[in-house]
Amino acid sequence: MRELLRSTDPTHVAFAQALLQGEDIDCFEMDVNMSVLDGSLGILPRRLMVRDGDYEAAARVLRDNGLPVSP
Repeated sequence: MRELLRSTDPTHVAFAQALLQGEDIDCFEMDVNMSVLDGSLGILPRRLMVRDGDYEAAARVLRDNGLPVSP
């Protein structure tokens, strides 16, 4: 698995997931329950992971739609 997106904005993560689902690219959201540690302040980023082989296609989809991609 490779990190595709890291964001504290849950709308970016949700939009990215919707875009990837539309392209039949599987993804997994990590750090969803970290709000227990930060008190629901949203200061800890969530990560969106994809398979290594899907990374280039997934990155292209996000870039084409104006979302940042993790290096």
